[in-house]
Amino acid sequence: MKGKRGFSDSLRICLLTYRGNPTCGGQGVYIKYLSTALRDLGHKVDVFSGPPYPDLAEGIRLHKIGNLDLYNPEHLFKLKRFRDLSSDVDLFEYVSMKLGGFPEPFTFGVRTYRHLKKHKPRYDIIHDNQCLAYGLLDLPRIGYPTVATIHHPITVDREVALKSTSAFLKKIMVRRWYSFIAMQKKVARKIPKIITVSECSRKDISGDFEIPEEKFCVVPNGINMDFFYPLPGVKRLPDNIMVTNSADTPLKGLRYLLEAVASIKKKRSVKLTVIGKPKEGGVIENMVRDLSLAENVKFTGRIKSEEFAHYYAQATMAVIPSLYEGFGMPAGEAMACGVPVISTSGGALPEVVGDAGVIVPPADKKALETAIIGLLDDAEKRGRLGEAGLKRVKSMFTWQHAAQKTVDVYREAIDAHH
Repeated sequence: MKGKRGFSDSLRICLLTYRGNPTCGGQGVYIKYLSTALRDLGHKVDVFSGPPYPDLAEGIRLHKIGNLDLYNPEHLFKLKRFRDLSSDVDLFEYVSMKLGGFPEPFTFGVRTYRHLKKHKPRYDIIHDNQCLAYGLLDLPRIGYPTVATIHHPITVDREVALKSTSAFLKKIMVRRWYSFIAMQKKVARKIPKIITVSECSRKDISGDFEIPEEKFCVVPNGINMDFFYPLPGVKRLPDNIMVTNSADTPLKGLRYLLEAVASIKKKRSVKLTVIGKPKEGGVIENMVRDLSLAENVKFTGRIKSEEFAHYYAQATMAVIPSLYEGFGMPAGEAMACGVPVISTSGGALPEVVGDAGVIVPPADKKALETAIIGLLDDAEKRGRLGEAGLKRVKSMFTWQHAAQKTVDVYREAIDAHH
Protein backbone atom coordinates (compact mmCIF):
# COMPACT_ATOMS: atom_id res chain seq x y z
CA MET A 1 0.00 0.00 0.00
CA LYS A 2 1.34 3.41 -0.99
CA GLY A 3 1.03 6.48 1.19
CA LYS A 4 0.18 9.99 0.03
CA ARG A 5 3.87 10.79 -0.54
CA GLY A 6 4.39 7.85 -2.83
CA PHE A 7 6.09 5.33 -0.55
CA SER A 8 4.80 2.44 1.48
CA ASP A 9 2.95 3.36 4.67
CA SER A 10 5.01 0.67 6.42
CA LEU A 11 8.60 1.87 6.72
CA ARG A 12 11.82 -0.12 7.04
CA ILE A 13 13.50 1.65 9.96
CA CYS A 14 17.04 1.24 11.28
CA LEU A 15 17.79 2.64 14.76
CA LEU A 16 21.42 3.21 15.76
CA THR A 17 22.68 3.37 19.35
CA TYR A 18 26.32 2.97 20.36
CA ARG A 19 25.22 1.31 23.62
CA GLY A 20 21.67 0.17 24.08
CA ASN A 21 20.96 -1.55 27.38
CA PRO A 22 18.21 0.28 29.32
CA THR A 23 20.22 -0.04 32.55
CA CYS A 24 22.88 2.22 30.99
CA GLY A 25 20.57 5.21 31.07
CA GLY A 26 17.94 7.14 29.18
CA GLN A 27 19.32 6.41 25.71
CA GLY A 28 18.78 2.69 26.21
CA VAL A 29 15.25 3.27 27.50
CA TYR A 30 14.56 5.43 24.44
CA ILE A 31 15.63 2.72 22.01
CA LYS A 32 13.70 -0.03 23.79
CA TYR A 33 10.36 1.74 23.91
CA LEU A 34 10.53 3.76 20.71
CA SER A 35 11.37 0.62 18.71
CA THR A 36 8.43 -1.21 20.30
CA ALA A 37 6.02 1.64 19.59
CA LEU A 38 7.21 1.90 15.98
CA ARG A 39 6.67 -1.86 15.58
CA ASP A 40 3.18 -1.54 17.05
CA LEU A 41 2.38 1.07 14.38
CA GLY A 42 3.15 -1.55 11.73
CA HIS A 43 6.70 -0.60 10.78
CA LYS A 44 9.65 -2.98 10.36
CA VAL A 45 12.37 -2.05 12.86
CA ASP A 46 16.00 -3.14 13.18
CA VAL A 47 18.43 -1.90 15.84
CA PHE A 48 22.20 -1.62 15.44
CA SER A 49 23.89 -1.43 18.84
CA GLY A 50 27.23 -1.75 20.54
CA PRO A 51 27.56 -3.49 23.92
CA PRO A 52 25.91 -3.61 26.39
CA TYR A 53 23.15 -4.63 24.02
CA PRO A 54 19.48 -3.66 24.31
CA ASP A 55 16.62 -5.85 25.43
CA LEU A 56 14.22 -5.58 22.50
CA ALA A 57 10.60 -6.60 22.01
CA GLU A 58 9.61 -9.55 19.86
CA GLY A 59 9.80 -8.89 16.15
CA ILE A 60 12.61 -6.29 16.37
CA ARG A 61 15.92 -7.55 15.01
CA LEU A 62 19.17 -6.70 16.77
CA HIS A 63 22.43 -6.31 14.83
CA LYS A 64 25.34 -6.46 17.26
CA ILE A 65 28.12 -4.05 16.33
CA GLY A 66 30.88 -5.43 18.51
CA ASN A 67 33.69 -3.42 20.04
CA LEU A 68 36.46 -4.02 22.57
CA ASP A 69 33.95 -3.57 25.43
CA LEU A 70 36.54 -1.63 27.39
CA TYR A 71 34.04 -0.16 29.86
CA ASN A 72 32.62 -3.49 30.98
CA PRO A 73 32.88 -3.57 34.82
CA GLU A 74 33.99 -7.21 34.63
CA HIS A 75 37.19 -6.26 32.78
CA LEU A 76 37.27 -2.47 33.02
CA PHE A 77 39.80 -0.81 30.67
CA LYS A 78 41.30 -4.19 29.81
CA LEU A 79 41.49 -6.25 26.63
CA LYS A 80 40.16 -9.77 26.63
CA ARG A 81 42.82 -10.77 24.09
CA PHE A 82 45.62 -8.69 22.57
CA ARG A 83 44.88 -10.23 19.18
CA ASP A 84 41.68 -8.16 19.26
CA LEU A 85 43.82 -5.21 18.13
CA SER A 86 43.93 -6.58 14.62
CA SER A 87 42.11 -3.72 12.88
CA ASP A 88 42.68 0.01 12.63
CA VAL A 89 39.44 0.88 14.41
CA ASP A 90 40.17 -1.52 17.28
CA LEU A 91 43.64 -0.08 17.73
CA PHE A 92 42.26 3.47 17.72
CA GLU A 93 39.63 2.53 20.31
CA TYR A 94 42.20 1.03 22.66
CA VAL A 95 44.79 3.80 22.34
CA SER A 96 42.16 6.53 22.72
CA MET A 97 40.83 4.90 25.89
CA LYS A 98 44.36 4.61 27.30
CA LEU A 99 44.84 8.34 26.68
CA GLY A 100 41.69 9.14 28.68
CA GLY A 101 39.23 9.59 25.84
CA PHE A 102 35.82 8.08 25.18
CA PRO A 103 36.05 6.64 21.65
CA GLU A 104 32.82 4.56 21.56
CA PRO A 105 30.67 7.01 19.54
CA PHE A 106 33.36 7.48 16.87
CA THR A 107 34.27 3.81 16.51
CA PHE A 108 30.62 2.73 16.49
CA GLY A 109 30.06 5.13 13.60
CA VAL A 110 32.98 3.67 11.64
CA ARG A 111 31.92 0.06 12.20
CA THR A 112 28.27 0.76 11.38
CA TYR A 113 29.10 2.60 8.18
CA ARG A 114 31.38 -0.23 7.02
CA HIS A 115 28.68 -2.81 7.78
CA LEU A 116 25.98 -0.92 5.89
CA LYS A 117 28.26 -0.22 2.93
CA LYS A 118 29.28 -3.88 2.68
CA HIS A 119 25.88 -5.54 3.14
CA LYS A 120 23.57 -2.79 1.79
CA PRO A 121 20.41 -3.81 3.70
CA ARG A 122 17.20 -2.09 2.59
CA TYR A 123 16.06 0.71 4.89
CA ASP A 124 13.82 3.68 4.19
CA ILE A 125 15.36 5.69 7.04
CA ILE A 126 18.25 5.49 9.48
CA HIS A 127 17.73 7.09 12.90
CA ASP A 128 20.78 7.77 15.06
CA ASN A 129 20.42 7.94 18.84
CA GLN A 130 22.92 10.63 19.90
CA CYS A 131 25.98 8.89 18.51
CA LEU A 132 26.63 11.74 16.06
CA ALA A 133 29.72 10.11 14.61
CA TYR A 134 31.48 11.07 11.40
CA GLY A 135 30.35 7.79 9.82
CA LEU A 136 26.77 9.10 9.77
CA LEU A 137 27.65 11.77 7.25
CA ASP A 138 28.46 9.15 4.61
CA LEU A 139 25.15 7.27 4.94
CA PRO A 140 23.10 9.51 2.60
CA ARG A 141 25.81 9.05 -0.05
CA ILE A 142 25.16 5.31 -0.08
CA GLY A 143 21.40 5.75 -0.25
CA TYR A 144 20.18 6.11 3.33
CA PRO A 145 18.15 9.15 4.48
CA THR A 146 19.32 9.94 8.01
CA VAL A 147 17.92 11.70 11.08
CA ALA A 148 19.30 11.92 14.62
CA THR A 149 17.99 12.35 18.14
CA ILE A 150 19.89 14.58 20.55
CA HIS A 151 18.44 14.21 24.04
CA HIS A 152 20.31 17.10 25.57
CA PRO A 153 23.59 18.97 24.94
CA ILE A 154 26.45 16.89 26.34
CA THR A 155 28.26 20.20 26.85
CA VAL A 156 26.14 20.56 30.01
CA ASP A 157 27.55 17.30 31.41
CA ARG A 158 31.07 18.52 30.68
CA GLU A 159 30.62 21.90 32.35
CA VAL A 160 29.06 20.40 35.49
CA ALA A 161 31.90 17.84 35.69
CA LEU A 162 34.48 20.63 35.36
CA LYS A 163 32.83 22.70 38.10
CA SER A 164 32.71 19.72 40.45
CA THR A 165 36.50 19.48 40.69
CA SER A 166 39.15 22.07 41.51
CA ALA A 167 42.13 19.84 40.69
CA PHE A 168 43.94 20.98 37.55
CA LEU A 169 44.85 17.45 36.44
CA LYS A 170 41.27 16.24 36.88
CA LYS A 171 40.00 19.14 34.79
CA ILE A 172 42.36 18.07 32.01
CA MET A 173 41.04 14.51 32.29
CA VAL A 174 37.43 15.72 32.09
CA ARG A 175 38.17 17.73 28.95
CA ARG A 176 39.93 14.74 27.41
CA TRP A 177 37.00 12.42 28.19
CA TYR A 178 34.52 14.81 26.58
CA SER A 179 36.69 15.51 23.53
CA PHE A 180 34.16 13.60 21.37
CA ILE A 181 31.85 16.62 21.68
CA ALA A 182 33.81 18.43 18.95
CA MET A 183 32.91 15.60 16.53
CA GLN A 184 29.29 15.60 17.62
CA LYS A 185 28.94 19.34 17.02
CA LYS A 186 30.35 19.08 13.49
CA VAL A 187 28.15 16.10 12.59
CA ALA A 188 24.98 17.56 14.10
CA ARG A 189 25.33 20.72 12.02
CA LYS A 190 25.27 18.64 8.81
CA ILE A 191 22.35 16.31 9.62
CA PRO A 192 19.23 17.74 7.93
CA LYS A 193 16.66 16.74 10.59
CA ILE A 194 17.26 16.55 14.35
CA ILE A 195 14.74 15.21 16.83
CA THR A 196 14.93 16.39 20.41
CA VAL A 197 12.74 15.66 23.39
CA SER A 198 11.82 19.08 24.79
CA GLU A 199 11.68 22.78 23.98
CA CYS A 200 14.42 23.34 26.54
CA SER A 201 16.71 20.87 24.78
CA ARG A 202 15.95 22.48 21.41
CA LYS A 203 17.00 25.89 22.73
CA ASP A 204 20.09 24.67 24.59
CA ILE A 205 21.38 22.39 21.83
CA SER A 206 20.79 25.10 19.25
CA GLY A 207 22.88 27.54 21.29
CA ASP A 208 25.69 25.19 22.34
CA PHE A 209 25.99 23.38 18.97
CA GLU A 210 25.35 26.50 16.84
CA ILE A 211 22.46 24.93 14.92
CA PRO A 212 19.38 26.92 13.79
CA GLU A 213 16.32 26.08 15.92
CA GLU A 214 14.22 25.41 12.82
CA LYS A 215 16.27 22.25 12.13
CA PHE A 216 14.84 20.66 15.28
CA CYS A 217 11.60 18.71 15.70
CA VAL A 218 10.43 18.39 19.30
CA VAL A 219 9.06 14.91 20.07
CA PRO A 220 8.59 14.32 23.82
CA ASN A 221 9.48 10.90 25.17
CA GLY A 222 6.81 8.48 26.31
CA ILE A 223 6.41 6.75 29.64
CA ASN A 224 5.98 2.99 29.58
CA MET A 225 2.83 2.41 31.61
CA ASP A 226 3.24 -1.36 31.37
CA PHE A 227 5.79 -0.94 34.17
CA PHE A 228 4.90 2.44 35.68
CA TYR A 229 1.35 2.58 37.02
CA PRO A 230 -0.47 3.07 40.35
CA LEU A 231 -0.79 0.15 42.78
CA PRO A 232 -3.59 1.30 45.10
CA GLY A 233 -3.51 -1.92 47.15
CA VAL A 234 0.03 -1.24 48.44
CA LYS A 235 0.36 0.77 51.65
CA ARG A 236 2.64 3.80 51.48
CA LEU A 237 5.46 3.86 54.00
CA PRO A 238 5.50 6.95 56.23
CA ASP A 239 8.14 9.61 55.64
CA ASN A 240 9.66 7.63 52.77
CA ILE A 241 11.34 9.54 49.94
CA MET A 242 12.29 7.74 46.73
CA VAL A 243 14.88 8.65 44.12
CA THR A 244 15.87 6.57 41.10
CA ASN A 245 19.37 7.98 40.76
CA SER A 246 22.30 6.39 42.57
CA ALA A 247 24.93 7.69 40.15
CA ASP A 248 28.04 9.56 41.26
CA THR A 249 27.59 11.76 38.18
CA PRO A 250 27.48 15.38 39.45
CA LEU A 251 24.77 16.28 36.90
CA LYS A 252 22.24 14.07 38.70
CA GLY A 253 22.41 16.17 41.87
CA LEU A 254 22.03 13.33 44.36
CA ARG A 255 24.51 14.98 46.73
CA TYR A 256 22.08 17.86 47.35
CA LEU A 257 19.27 15.46 48.23
CA LEU A 258 21.54 13.61 50.65
CA GLU A 259 22.45 16.91 52.32
CA ALA A 260 18.76 17.83 52.59
CA VAL A 261 17.93 14.46 54.15
CA ALA A 262 20.82 14.85 56.62
CA SER A 263 19.34 18.16 57.75
CA ILE A 264 15.76 16.81 57.94
CA LYS A 265 16.74 13.81 60.05
CA LYS A 266 17.87 16.15 62.83
CA LYS A 267 14.28 17.34 63.17
CA ARG A 268 12.08 14.37 62.31
CA SER A 269 11.92 10.81 61.00
CA VAL A 270 12.85 10.43 57.33
CA LYS A 271 13.91 7.58 55.07
CA LEU A 272 15.41 7.73 51.58
CA THR A 273 15.10 4.77 49.20
CA VAL A 274 17.60 4.98 46.35
CA ILE A 275 16.95 2.71 43.38
CA GLY A 276 20.37 1.49 42.33
CA LYS A 277 23.81 1.12 43.83
CA PRO A 278 26.50 3.78 44.26
CA LYS A 279 30.03 3.42 43.00
CA GLU A 280 32.17 1.65 45.59
CA GLY A 281 34.35 4.21 47.31
CA GLY A 282 32.76 6.97 45.24
CA VAL A 283 31.38 10.39 46.17
CA ILE A 284 27.89 9.19 47.07
CA GLU A 285 29.01 6.28 49.22
CA ASN A 286 31.43 8.56 51.07
CA MET A 287 28.74 11.19 51.62
CA VAL A 288 26.36 8.65 53.18
CA ARG A 289 29.13 7.74 55.61
CA ASP A 290 30.27 11.31 56.35
CA LEU A 291 26.69 12.55 56.90
CA SER A 292 25.89 9.55 59.16
CA LEU A 293 23.01 8.50 56.91
CA ALA A 294 23.55 4.74 56.98
CA GLU A 295 20.31 4.18 58.93
CA ASN A 296 18.30 6.63 56.83
CA VAL A 297 19.35 5.71 53.28
CA LYS A 298 18.66 2.37 51.62
CA PHE A 299 20.20 1.44 48.27
CA THR A 300 18.18 -1.25 46.53
CA GLY A 301 20.76 -2.27 43.97
CA ARG A 302 19.59 -2.92 40.42
CA ILE A 303 15.92 -3.93 40.27
CA LYS A 304 13.77 -5.42 37.52
CA SER A 305 11.46 -3.19 35.51
CA GLU A 306 8.49 -5.07 36.97
CA GLU A 307 9.50 -3.99 40.50
CA PHE A 308 9.42 -0.22 39.99
CA ALA A 309 5.67 0.17 40.47
CA HIS A 310 5.82 -1.56 43.86
CA TYR A 311 8.63 0.69 45.12
CA TYR A 312 6.80 3.80 43.92
CA ALA A 313 3.58 2.59 45.56
CA GLN A 314 5.39 2.47 48.91
CA ALA A 315 6.91 5.94 48.54
CA THR A 316 5.49 9.04 50.22
CA MET A 317 6.97 11.09 47.41
CA ALA A 318 9.59 10.97 44.65
CA VAL A 319 12.38 13.53 44.32
CA ILE A 320 14.28 14.35 41.12
CA PRO A 321 17.33 16.41 42.22
CA SER A 322 19.03 16.62 38.79
CA LEU A 323 20.91 19.78 37.87
CA TYR A 324 19.83 19.28 34.25
CA GLU A 325 17.65 16.87 32.30
CA GLY A 326 17.03 16.96 28.58
CA PHE A 327 13.61 15.43 29.22
CA GLY A 328 13.18 14.05 32.73
CA MET A 329 12.14 10.42 32.47
CA PRO A 330 12.33 9.78 36.26
CA ALA A 331 9.77 12.55 36.85
CA GLY A 332 7.38 11.14 34.26
CA GLU A 333 7.74 7.61 35.62
CA ALA A 334 6.95 8.70 39.17
CA MET A 335 3.94 10.68 37.96
CA ALA A 336 2.71 7.65 36.02
CA CYS A 337 2.69 5.75 39.32
CA GLY A 338 0.54 8.41 40.95
CA VAL A 339 3.34 9.54 43.29
CA PRO A 340 3.68 13.24 44.22
CA VAL A 341 6.87 14.71 42.77
CA ILE A 342 9.41 17.27 43.88
CA SER A 343 11.68 18.25 41.01
CA THR A 344 14.32 20.83 40.29
CA SER A 345 13.86 23.30 37.48
CA GLY A 346 16.97 21.92 35.76
CA GLY A 347 16.61 21.71 31.99
CA ALA A 348 13.31 20.32 30.71
CA LEU A 349 12.00 19.02 34.04
CA PRO A 350 9.38 21.81 34.36
CA GLU A 351 8.03 20.85 30.91
CA VAL A 352 7.41 17.32 32.14
CA VAL A 353 6.17 18.12 35.65
CA GLY A 354 4.10 21.20 34.77
CA ASP A 355 1.77 22.16 37.63
CA ALA A 356 1.57 18.53 38.82
CA GLY A 357 4.56 18.77 41.16
CA VAL A 358 6.67 21.02 43.36
CA ILE A 359 9.51 22.76 41.50
CA VAL A 360 12.68 23.98 43.27
CA PRO A 361 15.94 25.48 41.97
CA PRO A 362 18.74 23.02 41.10
CA ALA A 363 21.74 22.59 43.43
CA ASP A 364 19.77 24.05 46.35
CA LYS A 365 19.70 21.70 49.35
CA LYS A 366 17.74 24.15 51.49
CA ALA A 367 14.98 24.46 48.89
CA LEU A 368 14.81 20.66 48.66
CA GLU A 369 14.56 20.39 52.44
CA THR A 370 11.74 22.94 52.64
CA ALA A 371 9.79 21.30 49.82
CA ILE A 372 10.18 17.81 51.30
CA ILE A 373 9.03 18.87 54.78
CA GLY A 374 6.13 20.77 53.22
CA LEU A 375 4.87 17.66 51.41
CA LEU A 376 5.48 15.36 54.37
CA ASP A 377 3.19 17.62 56.41
CA ASP A 378 0.42 17.93 53.78
CA ALA A 379 -1.31 14.66 52.91
CA GLU A 380 -4.05 16.45 50.99
CA LYS A 381 -1.52 18.15 48.71
CA ARG A 382 0.30 14.85 48.15
CA GLY A 383 -2.94 13.22 47.01
CA ARG A 384 -3.81 16.12 44.73
CA LEU A 385 -0.37 16.19 43.07
CA GLY A 386 -0.34 12.41 42.63
CA GLU A 387 -3.67 12.49 40.76
CA ALA A 388 -2.60 15.48 38.64
CA GLY A 389 0.69 13.83 37.65
CA LEU A 390 -1.00 10.61 36.53
CA LYS A 391 -3.51 12.57 34.45
CA ARG A 392 -0.73 14.62 32.84
CA VAL A 393 1.26 11.54 31.78
CA LYS A 394 -1.78 9.82 30.27
CA SER A 395 -2.68 12.89 28.23
CA MET A 396 0.78 14.00 27.06
CA PHE A 397 3.51 11.37 27.38
CA THR A 398 2.80 8.05 25.67
CA TRP A 399 5.18 6.12 23.42
CA GLN A 400 2.47 5.75 20.79
CA HIS A 401 2.26 9.51 20.52
CA ALA A 402 6.07 9.77 20.38
CA ALA A 403 6.30 7.11 17.65
CA GLN A 404 3.63 8.76 15.50
CA LYS A 405 5.40 12.14 15.63
CA THR A 406 8.76 10.45 14.94
CA VAL A 407 7.36 8.79 11.82
CA ASP A 408 6.21 12.22 10.59
CA VAL A 409 9.84 13.37 10.87
CA TYR A 410 10.99 10.24 9.00
CA ARG A 411 8.64 10.95 6.11
CA GLU A 412 9.83 14.55 5.82
CA ALA A 413 13.45 13.36 5.78
CA ILE A 414 12.70 10.73 3.14
CA ASP A 415 10.96 13.31 0.95
CA ALA A 416 13.88 15.72 1.28
CA HIS A 417 16.43 12.98 0.50
CA HIS A 418 14.67 11.92 -2.68
